[in-house]
Amino acid sequence: MLSQSNRIAAVFALSLAVLPLQPALSAGGGGGGGGGVAVPSSSAPQYDPVVEYQDGVEAYRAKDYKKAAAAFGRVVAVVPNHAPAQYLLGASQIGQGNFKKARRPLEAAIKADPGLLEAQRDLGIAYARLGDPAKAAAQVEKLRALKTTCAGTCQQAAEIDTALEAVISAIAGGPVQALGPGRVLAPLGSVDGTYVTAVALINAGGYDPAIGLLSDSLWAAGPHPDLLTYLGFANRKLGRFDAASGWYRQALAVAPQHRGALEYYGELKLERGDLSGARDHLARLDRICGFGCQEADELRAWINGERPSAS
Repeated sequence: MLSQSNRIAAVFALSLAVLPLQPALSAGGGGGGGGGVAVPSSSAPQYDPVVEYQDGVEAYRAKDYKKAAAAFGRVVAVVPNHAPAQYLLGASQIGQGNFKKARRPLEAAIKADPGLLEAQRDLGIAYARLGDPAKAAAQVEKLRALKTTCAGTCQQAAEIDTALEAVISAIAGGPVQALGPGRVLAPLGSVDGTYVTAVALINAGGYDPAIGLLSDSLWAAGPHPDLLTYLGFANRKLGRFDAASGWYRQALAVAPQHRGALEYYGELKLERGDLSGARDHLARLDRICGFGCQEADELRAWINGERPSAS
C-alpha cells in the first residue's frame, strides 16, 4: 500500500499531462483533491455523503440494516442517481423485511444502472412479496433474457441463475433471504490502486476501461467527487455528453466547490454551446480560488478560444 505522500505523487505524475492535479482519495470532507471543502457549509450537504456511505456499508456488513438504511437514505438524498447507494438502501430495507420501502430505491438503482443484476433480482422479490405477480413476472422475463444472452458463458452466469431461482421462489411463496450485493463491499482504502490505474488509462485514451474501473470503485468509495469527476471526463471524451453532465452534477452535489468538476463541466457546457453556463462556472471558480488557480485559468482560456489541446 502506498503512503499518502506517495499516492499523491503517483497521481500527480500520471495526471499532469491531461488533468489538473487530483490527490489520492480521502473520505474526509467529501471534496477529494479538486477543491472540495469540509461540510457542512452554506452550499454543501449538511453531512458528508462519502462518510455516510462508508457508515452505511459498515452497518450493512454488521447486518444492522436499520442503521444502514438511515445512512444510505442520507446519501441518496444528495445524489439520487448513485446506483450502489440506492441498491444498498433497498437491500437494507429487505434485510428488515420491509419490501414496500425497498421498492422505490431498487427501481431508482435500476434506472441509474439498468444492468445492475442484484437490483433486478431484489426488485422481483419485492414485487412478489407486495402481491404484484405481474411486475414480478416481468422481472423474471428480464432475467431470462439475460440468461439467454449470456448462454452460460458470461461472468455473471451463475449469479443470473441464482437471481432467477430467487424471484421464482418468491412468486411461489417460498422463503426470502437478504442475498445482498453480488460483490465484496471493499473498504475505501482499497480504491487507491484502482484510481491510479484508471487515471493512467485516461491519460492513454483508454476511456472505456477507465469508466469500468471507476464505476466499480463507486461501490467501495461511494459518491466520491473525484471518481464522479473522472467519470464525467471520460464519458465526455467519448462524446457521451448527457452521461458526462450527469456525473459532473453528482460530483457538484456532493462537493459544490470541487474545482475539477466546475472546470470540466464548464468546458462541456462551452462545447455544447452554453457560453453563459461556462461563464457561470468560471465566476464560481474565481470566487473559490481568490488569487487564481489552474482550473480557473484553463476554463478562462477555453472561453477565450484558447483551448489547451490536453483538456
